[in-house]
Amino acid sequence: MKSVLVIGLGRFGRHLATKMQEMGNDVMVVDKDPELVELASARFTDCSIGDCTKEPVVKSLGVENFDICFVTTGEDFQSSLVITALLKRCGARKIVAKTTQDIQEELLKTIGASEVVYPEREIAERVAVRYNADNIFDFIPLTEDVAIYEIPIQKSWVGNTIVGVDVRKKHNITIIAIKQGERLHATPGPNYVFREGDHIMVLGRSSDVFKLASRA
Repeated sequence: MKSVLVIGLGRFGRHLATKMQEMGNDVMVVDKDPELVELASARFTDCSIGDCTKEPVVKSLGVENFDICFVTTGEDFQSSLVITALLKRCGARKIVAKTTQDIQEELLKTIGASEVVYPEREIAERVAVRYNADNIFDFIPLTEDVAIYEIPIQKSWVGNTIVGVDVRKKHNITIIAIKQGERLHATPGPNYVFREGDHIMVLGRSSDVFKLASRA
């Protein structure tokens, strides 16, 4: 379990805080808007109203005690810069800031952000890949040309084993899981027998995965 501070209760901040709490973390949320904090109080026991562009407010939160501090006020970049700088000054151990532009990432990292995330861009990239390529159901980018993809199996694989199909040698990809509806079978053994309707989670280069997926 981690202790997490989320500053900014816009849509992204609310979803992030909710998911972090659902995963068993201890979450505190802060926003300067009393209405947003009141709405959040139904879900989070640790809520605070405060303008985190003010150093006394940031100091009062005890930011040095949190494992991660998220700055999710990305719509107001000036506020994000000030909050990130104050978190760093007050001893925050890890600062993750939300942004929308490359130039903002450079500035945020310069003044103290450990990491910068682009939620809108990441979602757009996933949607673009999913609908641009046939039979791509989901993907998680790892580098510019390598990702984890969810694709259906080939019809000819039904009844055959992973070792028998030999996808690593023939298609230059690695199967890391089998998905059957909502069930996920992680790290299947070489003797796993494919069944109709199986999806595979594969690690590989985009060009190799797209080529295989287009044949399904």
